[in-house]
Amino acid sequence: MNEKRKYDLEERLIDFAVMIIDILNDIKNSKAGNHLSGQIIRSGTSPALNYGEAQSAESRKDFIHKMKISLKELRETFVNLKIIDKANLCGAIEKLQLIKKENNELIAIFVKSISTAEKRR
Repeated sequence: MNEKRKYDLEERLIDFAVMIIDILNDIKNSKAGNHLSGQIIRSGTSPALNYGEAQSAESRKDFIHKMKISLKELRETFVNLKIIDKANLCGAIEKLQLIKKENNELIAIFVKSISTAEKRR
């Protein structure tokens, strides 16, 4: 069962990265839109990559560190999404709301996972 949960989170993070890539087409082509698009493509795809690294961590401390990097990137992505939303830079409002919801759920999962790993350390 544990392998299944790991796989599900990895797939969820990959799907989240794809959602981020997809919404870039809906962000206005402007100085602000282009800047935030560049930011969000990096921070929004990074958690999947860092989670993959965490699965090969050399120690529990290394695992926690890599999970914290993923969490940091998820939080950065969430703030970027909020800015894009509040500045009306995205025409796909429903899609944006779904991504923000998924982003928030992923943050909660990582907070809990890091807390659990730190307690076991």
